[in-house]
Amino acid sequence: MSRPVSYQEATARERLQHLFNPGSFEEFIPPSARVTSPHLAQLNAPVAFDDGVAIGHALLGGVPVYVAAQEGAFMGGAVGEVHGAKLVGLLRKAIADKVAVVLLVESGGVRLHEANAGLIAVSEVMRALLDARDAGVPVIALVGGANGAFGGMGIVTRCANVVIMSEEGRLAMSGPEVIETANGVEEFDSRDRALVWRTSGGKHRYLLGDCQRIVADDVMAFRQAAQEALAAFANQPTALTLEALEAEQKMLEARLQNYGTLHDPVDIWEAMQVPDAANVPMLDVDSFIAAAASHRQGV
Repeated sequence: MSRPVSYQEATARERLQHLFNPGSFEEFIPPSARVTSPHLAQLNAPVAFDDGVAIGHALLGGVPVYVAAQEGAFMGGAVGEVHGAKLVGLLRKAIADKVAVVLLVESGGVRLHEANAGLIAVSEVMRALLDARDAGVPVIALVGGANGAFGGMGIVTRCANVVIMSEEGRLAMSGPEVIETANGVEEFDSRDRALVWRTSGGKHRYLLGDCQRIVADDVMAFRQAAQEALAAFANQPTALTLEALEAEQKMLEARLQNYGTLHDPVDIWEAMQVPDAANVPMLDVDSFIAAAASHRQGV
């Protein structure tokens, strides 16, 4: 038996290699095309020949999918004009071809070097993803990289049909340092790494209903969960509906009403009546899923 491959430690291209059928990934606009950000060049900043994201098509368990993998090692996976345009193009092609999309998200959000161009790029990705869902094209987002999914890409991730996370993955609108800078250390101490992971990590997001599956930090575990999610789409409607949006809004309203005054995720878990809430961070994935059964939001 081959050794497990850590999803968190793998690069974007290593994840593509292991997640999908061997040799099936074919890249659109590969590094050899040398499509780089013009904004970074003007600032004499380092560039990447794929601008930090690989896009293409592959087979997932034999099923054709369009895929994108953000490289966290390049500017934290931040989205600039070219990076965003590649994601938008992939999503639009998926709509035209009626092919499901798998997004390997690892990003701190907008690339600050590119200012408004980066903000516009992220907004266009959001619109393209919602257009895909409206067209009945399912989108699966995987979050398990060291940089997590924050800022605009946190919103993009949350707009997907299915979000699959590891405990090590993180998902939030604002990063810990951003919250501390804006509201002070009393609001959120970004140096408290245990608090950071409790607040934005996979277990908390699973309990709150922000992700539908939580898996171990293993590329094969992500692969299996993505395959199962893809197979489920064959038997259920995937189009974005008003009823689904209203149900989502009710869940968010209930979350705010029930937990809005609680400051630590452990307090929220206790309010959810999760057994032995204080020890949730110590549980392995299987034990955690069993403990979370019937207690998580949105079930």
